Amino acid sequence: MIILKFYMDKINNISILLSFLGLWITSMFSGDFEIILGFLLIFSFGILHGSNDILLIHSISITKTKYPFIRVLATYLIIVLAAVILFYILPSTGLVLFILFSAYHFGEQHWEYRTLNISKYLKNTLYFVYGLLVLQLLFVLNPIDVIKVVFSITGHTLQSAFIIYSFVANSIVFILITIVLVMESDYFKAILLKELLYLVIFTIIFKVSTLIWGFTIYFILWHSIPSLYEQVNFIYGAFNKKNVFQYCKKSFPYWVLSLIGIGIVYVIFKEEKIFYAIFFSFIAAVTFPHTLVINKMFAHKKTQPNE
Repeated sequence: MIILKFYMDKINNISILLSFLGLWITSMFSGDFEIILGFLLIFSFGILHGSNDILLIHSISITKTKYPFIRVLATYLIIVLAAVILFYILPSTGLVLFILFSAYHFGEQHWEYRTLNISKYLKNTLYFVYGLLVLQLLFVLNPIDVIKVVFSITGHTLQSAFIIYSFVANSIVFILITIVLVMESDYFKAILLKELLYLVIFTIIFKVSTLIWGFTIYFILWHSIPSLYEQVNFIYGAFNKKNVFQYCKKSFPYWVLSLIGIGIVYVIFKEEKIFYAIFFSFIAAVTFPHTLVINKMFAHKKTQPNE
């Protein structure tokens, strides 16, 4: 665990430097370039970090069925298809669920390796509230783009007041949780200033960047890369060039299928939805099962003797 903390903190330090490189790109290039580069990064690193869910499930499974791969793959694809259908039939419900799942998933990835020594209920609440706070920071600093995307997906106009009030409400909850954690966890107290610095960095990035570029910087640097590190460690027992290559090799077919999938969905529905809507819908469809798989991975790690 000490080694994991060391390398995760090192990754966060690198992410800070790369985040400011992202801000330099914002100052040097147009918004259209940011959007194109953002999509390229999300379709590469972003999709890649969720492409190995099947291998993760196989690594987690203790008992192996007669046809484990086919059964697991079929279940996974059914969940993804169900999410796509949900977004098409009930887009507002699908969007809300996407935000809620993503909030918990982002918070869990950020906090899981930290030794907080608090109750499971408080920890899960922290995961959700923190992840939602990061998303709300992005939303409240890019309200016009958020309103456009929400309208393109749901057909409803989101009020800017709702974005602000929900952000304020969740911020208050986060402050209260922070106070409780300062009293209950010495480790949290020791890292509090660093965590607040991260939030300040996110605020600067989201304020200066477009919606897509701001999301890309956070999603790739602060979520996908740390997640890739933990996944490689979990599956192969160590993070090195050989294991990273094996991970990418195993992920490649699913990554290609994901790109084909979003291409097919776009071709089918391009007359009815703009690209942003299709993009976020597909990301949401993949996010639902991925969130569950990563949660199982973290739970399984806790049961291992050396974790």
